Parts: sequence; C-alpha cells; structure tokens
Amino acid sequence: MSILHRARFTTSAARLDQLPAPTGPEVCFVGRSNAGKSSAINVLTNQRKLAYSSKTPGRTRLINMFGIPDPLESDPDAVLGYLVDLPGYGYASVAQSAREEWADVLGSYLRDRPSLAGVVLLIDIRRGVTALDRRLADWLAPRGVPVLALLTKADKLPYGQRVRAIANVKKELADLGTLRAIAFSATQRIGQEEATAHIENWISPKVVP
Repeated sequence: MSILHRARFTTSAARLDQLPAPTGPEVCFVGRSNAGKSSAINVLTNQRKLAYSSKTPGRTRLINMFGIPDPLESDPDAVLGYLVDLPGYGYASVAQSAREEWADVLGSYLRDRPSLAGVVLLIDIRRGVTALDRRLADWLAPRGVPVLALLTKADKLPYGQRVRAIANVKKELADLGTLRAIAFSATQRIGQEEATAHIENWISPKVVP
C-alpha cells in the first residue's frame, strides 16, 4: 500500500501564520481552480473525499494539510510529512481583490515555507501553461524546488497529442530546473503510479545503495 493512502486531514488555515510549525517534508498541490486538483489528491490517496471538491471552482480558499502517519513511530501523531492543498487560482467569477489575496498567500508559501520538499503543479492538458501558471512558476524558479507537472484530463486527448503537450510544458517551464511533466487522468488512472512514486520519494526518500 502506498504511504499516500494513509493521508488524513490535519488542519485548515486561511493564513500562513496559522499553519503548524514546519517539521516534516511538505508536498503542495497547486493549480487553476478547475484543473482537477481535488480529484488528483483523492485518487493519489485512494480516498474519495479527502480533498474538498466544490461544484463552484474558486470557492475553496483555505490551505488544507493532510498528514501521513509514520508507521515506525508509536506516537499516533507522528508524521512522515504532509500533503498540502493550496487554494486554486484564477477563476473568473472570483472578485479581483480575493484573487490577489490568494495570490499573496500562495506566493508566500511557495517562496518562504522552509519544509516545502516538492510542488505538484496541475495543468489542464488541453489548455497548456496559462499566464497564471507562468506567474506561479516565476515564484518557484528562484527556490529550485522540484516540480511535478500533472497534465490533467489526459483521457480527453489521444496519445500523440499528450506527448506534444508534455513537450510544450517542459519547454515553457524549463527555467524551473528540476521539472517532471506527465500526462494524468483521475478518471482513467493515467499516470497515477508514476506520480505516486515521485511524491512518495519527496515525503520519504528511498535509500539507494
């Protein structure tokens, strides 16, 4: 069983100063409000409703943290690390002031959170890299944090178009340095095993002799 399947809700916060002190590695999920972020988290953790998926994209405004228990510790509160669901961005019906407020929270977390071990960036494979995705990448580039780009809704495109979409994303986000881009579908489980392996290794790196 994947360690991600053990993930459990820990806390929600509207501001960074409400988050628990940084301890174990954190892997954050970020992307446009309608890119399929909640669905991806639920599929990767094998839980139907761990991440809240609103019928109105852009409504979820909190940072949600899901702890992954450490199976080798007797303390039930001991964790290997966290999956962090950051607020989605860029939905048109949300007021500009609210979008800017969320951008401040997102930017501060991505720039300053010392326990950030990796970023899962969700991009609708049919849209490609948007201006808002590019803005997020600009926050990330100076830190050199590894990024896994999940090109969601990959079942909507034939294989050849998926390959071209992956190549385009790699080209447009080349300045991120350590970037892996894979086609992903929550409904058809495309890319699930590869994404799981990447995230598991950020949470609990495998020792290679």
